Amino acid sequence: MDAARYKGVFPVVPTTFTESGDLDLASQKRCVDFMIDAGSNGLCILANFSEQFVLSDTERELLTETICAHVAGRVPVIVTTTHFSSRLCAERSRRAQDLGAAMVMVMPPYHGATIRVGEPQIHEFFARVSDAIKVPIMIQDAPVAGTPLSAAFLARMATEIEHVAYFKIETAGAASKLRELIRLGGDAIEGPWDGEEAITLIPDLDAGATGAMTGGGYPDGIREIVDAYGAGRRAQACDLYQRWLPLINYENRQCGLLACKALMKEGGVIECEAPRHPLPALHPATRAGLIETARRLDPLVLRWGR
Repeated sequence: MDAARYKGVFPVVPTTFTESGDLDLASQKRCVDFMIDAGSNGLCILANFSEQFVLSDTERELLTETICAHVAGRVPVIVTTTHFSSRLCAERSRRAQDLGAAMVMVMPPYHGATIRVGEPQIHEFFARVSDAIKVPIMIQDAPVAGTPLSAAFLARMATEIEHVAYFKIETAGAASKLRELIRLGGDAIEGPWDGEEAITLIPDLDAGATGAMTGGGYPDGIREIVDAYGAGRRAQACDLYQRWLPLINYENRQCGLLACKALMKEGGVIECEAPRHPLPALHPATRAGLIETARRLDPLVLRWGR
């Protein structure tokens, strides 16, 4: 892990829309600029918090090309390429690589609430994706897939599949799973990462996490915590975590993927915070609580565009 290519804070970039639901590429570029200015070590696009599930393939291609070109190497970009089909996921991943992705993030194959495959098929799925590309693969282990992935199975894939090297763990008991994954996989586990808006960040760092993939609204706050911890100042990191925890909790438990865009709209980063239909907008009272909580911390997002 000491030789890991990527460490630190890699927040998820929201997808920005107009009020009518069209892509807003001007806001998208400002969003990326803000997130880099706020200290992001890298970015992740087309994730669930990017509303990837409401995007067409043409829009995915346009967003990947636009964002990677606009970032222009300032920070590495992870592109989410999840698809149930091994072939289509491999094609998406290869195309993302060609457009500049430093890594791809992929969930195990699933569809809806009931369509799953077993470990042999999951192993072959990731092997086929790996064979199609040269950049690392991050496996996203999250409840939304409804697919149990044991630490032992993840470690086996890391040792047996060339480009499987990073893991975003978002399941219950994440710290214990990270610790076991590192123990079983050893040097094959290049990047054990925290997720889920950093709600379990300190336990996950204690377990050996070297990266955090959070929402994109306040990378400056998450960087403070991760940087202090990485410098060996755990007590300071814990104090900083306690300071930012009300906002982390508000995002995780009250707003979800809508928090980031609400903060960016409030701070003049983007023109419109609306999700794409049929996702509902934040309730005004919930939004007001989010902004009130954020103002106590004075994050860059509320000042960047003003």
